[in-house]
Amino acid sequence: MTPFQFDLLVVGGGSGGVRAARMAAQRGARVGLVEVGALGGTCVNVGCIPKKLYSYAAHYAEAFAEAAGYGWQVGQPTFDWNLLKTRRAAEITRLNGVYRQLLVGAGVQLVPGWATLVDARTVQVGTQQFSAAHILLATGGTPTAPAVPGGEYAVVSNAMFDLDPFPQRLLVVGGGYIACEFASIFNGLGAQVTQVYRGTQVLRGFDDDVRHFLAQEVRKAGVDLRLGTDVTAITRQADGLQVQLASGDTQMVDQVLYAIGRVPNVQGLGLDTVGIAQGKDGAIEVNAQYQTSVPSIYALGDVTARLQLTPVALGEAMALVAHLFGPKEGKAARQMDYALVPTAVFTHPNIGTVGLSEAAARQQFGKVTTYRSEFKALKHTLSGSTERTLMKLVVDDATDRVVGLHMVGADAGEVVQGFAVAMKAGATKAVFDSTIGIHPTAAEEFVTMREPIPPTI
Repeated sequence: MTPFQFDLLVVGGGSGGVRAARMAAQRGARVGLVEVGALGGTCVNVGCIPKKLYSYAAHYAEAFAEAAGYGWQVGQPTFDWNLLKTRRAAEITRLNGVYRQLLVGAGVQLVPGWATLVDARTVQVGTQQFSAAHILLATGGTPTAPAVPGGEYAVVSNAMFDLDPFPQRLLVVGGGYIACEFASIFNGLGAQVTQVYRGTQVLRGFDDDVRHFLAQEVRKAGVDLRLGTDVTAITRQADGLQVQLASGDTQMVDQVLYAIGRVPNVQGLGLDTVGIAQGKDGAIEVNAQYQTSVPSIYALGDVTARLQLTPVALGEAMALVAHLFGPKEGKAARQMDYALVPTAVFTHPNIGTVGLSEAAARQQFGKVTTYRSEFKALKHTLSGSTERTLMKLVVDDATDRVVGLHMVGADAGEVVQGFAVAMKAGATKAVFDSTIGIHPTAAEEFVTMREPIPPTI
């Protein structure tokens, strides 16, 4: 018999940790999971799920306005912020229960509390110590806080779902996808939103056409997007928060959101005690099998700062479990591939993207051909909305493979997911061209683009 209490002890009950614990337990391993907060981690509690629910809520304002173009008279709609918060909280509580049921049903022992590493195979939780043959650190990430005078008056993204009262005037600091999403969401819910970013354009790392197009669309929708500036100070006044900008302007708002990035959640884990190697911002360094510099300790998900996406953490968890305990009976071992990972940004309009930007493709492949289409969606020919849709393909000239696919428009994430499968299978532009489109849809544009465009870089 093994001298350890567990075969696998997971620290962190977010997406990656829960998946790893459940899959390992289903293979017969003795598994424990330590979590100090609500099960589900960032994604379920203060990330993907509530953010998407609020995005749905924000879209209704557009739908009410657009309905008149289709003959509907809906009157003057009103928005109840407190009701939305209550409904969201109830759904998150339900999901927390689902996660608990899945874990307990699989035979995972839940250990509430904060975990600290004692040695390579021991974790301290409160007054108890637990030993394991393998320890998995899946503690995720956390938003970074502002470092400006008056920064204590600002909030980070975790607090946005339960603000009280609703901020009629909101200033968002940051240019990443979280900043852009919250700017769009609260603009849609009726707030007067200003977004400031010190860079020259939002969404660094995305395709340049996508970045410029999205900026144009959110400005049309009402977001006051200001580039090349930053917050230098925040002071509390009788009628709100006065924000001083580097440009010299001042802005009076009800709330300031800092969404300037996330860092690995490693504080208090005792990494130094056992000598686990760390990289930038404290990210835990791992090898191809998610093993840290301490062989019995593994890490995955946002705490390793590879790709901070929930489905990536899930994929890593399944790959790790297959590595430690073998694949499911009759199944090949899961391998995690970080190429062609699709993602969506739930701005208004949405962004969906998979593969390389045009700039990255040119750097990697040399000669590429790009195809681009911009149009007003059929829906908006009657809705009265000025929203436009952008679609773009990037093709490697040497192989004809589609290596980048990008969309800004309604349901972009839903559209791009299917094309990601085709690209993963190595689809060429010739395959796209020979595929019959579904008419009339926006998605058919991806299989009907025939004329290449001049390089944008």
